[in-house]
Amino acid sequence: MNDLKIITKTVWLLSFVSFFTDLASEMLYPVMPIYLKSIGFSVFLIGILEGIAEAVSGLSKGYFGKMSDISQKRLPFVKVGYTLSAISKPLMAVSVLPLWVFAVRTIDRLGKGIRTGARDAILSAESSPKNKAKVFGFHRSVDSFGAVAGPILALIFFYYYPGKYLYLFILAFIPGIFAVLFSFLIKEKVKKNLNENSDRNSFFSFIMYWKNSSLEYKKLVSGMLVFALFNSSDIFLLLLLKQNGFSDTAVISIYIFYNLVFSVFAYPLGILADKIGLKNIFISGLLFFTVVYVLILYSTNLYLCLIVFTVYGIYAACTDGIIKAWISLITPKDEIATAIGTFAGFQSICAMIASSFTGFLWFMFGAEVAFFTTAIFTFLIMIYFYLFVRKPIIGDS
Repeated sequence: MNDLKIITKTVWLLSFVSFFTDLASEMLYPVMPIYLKSIGFSVFLIGILEGIAEAVSGLSKGYFGKMSDISQKRLPFVKVGYTLSAISKPLMAVSVLPLWVFAVRTIDRLGKGIRTGARDAILSAESSPKNKAKVFGFHRSVDSFGAVAGPILALIFFYYYPGKYLYLFILAFIPGIFAVLFSFLIKEKVKKNLNENSDRNSFFSFIMYWKNSSLEYKKLVSGMLVFALFNSSDIFLLLLLKQNGFSDTAVISIYIFYNLVFSVFAYPLGILADKIGLKNIFISGLLFFTVVYVLILYSTNLYLCLIVFTVYGIYAACTDGIIKAWISLITPKDEIATAIGTFAGFQSICAMIASSFTGFLWFMFGAEVAFFTTAIFTFLIMIYFYLFVRKPIIGDS
């Protein structure tokens, strides 16, 4: 089977939808903290804002993932989710009141929560057990190009219009519109049979999926969640670069470079994972992550820093799409959105804890203790995956 048949029209369209959405979001990501501070937000308030937003995103992934599985409909969730994220961009320019900013940021993350499980279920349905990692890797690759283009456009914009934050929010609406338009070009395969085994859905009912899930799912997701407890926000890596003497422009440029490496490697590593095993690639990713969190402490010159963020981009390519492909391989087809959403819901809680814990260690004992702690526990998690989590077998689901 050649790549043209593996990467179907639906996969291409979903990838372009994600590309334009990520482009819009990443235009704002590097400047959002600066903008929020300019309108009176403290660092503490920014942390609360991001924590709540990510919690809403993660927990809603489980709820709407299960809704998608119950109805066996995917496209309505995809369209609504991407539309909410698109309209949130210009809404940020309407008011600087904290409650309004919180509400708009929540709308954006809610959109992500609504669409993610359903979108990943479509990607899974468009792939076979033999090429799931390739399909998910291709999607992540195209998506991540948006994370490269977005900050570049932001840098160009602020070169000509410094400090014009509100105009950038409005400008970011344009790629958001393209994302929504592409989502309406996707055709959904009609399914007549609903999921008869699903219970009534409440916001936290997806948590029950954990209780009823297979032992293999529990082992896999448990390891991933423990890793998430130590995988703090990338903001700490960028803050360390700033502490090591890099300028704001250099930090943003390095962030763009990281996303470029991620984008370039996601698809070929997905192909490789299908050939040599998802488990092998994922464990390699954890090893790369461990190396990064040690070497970053000594990255005081640009060349070493670029090497470190090359490895970090490869780590992301080894894990991000691979995780979803792995879960979809060991999950029944009518439960994939719930399974991925349940993982995402728990992961969001772990991510909040991770960033808080890393921030505490950094504040109390310094960056070295915080980063070495992360590296040590990641290495132990890598051993757990090697010894206790079996590789997915084609045909499990």
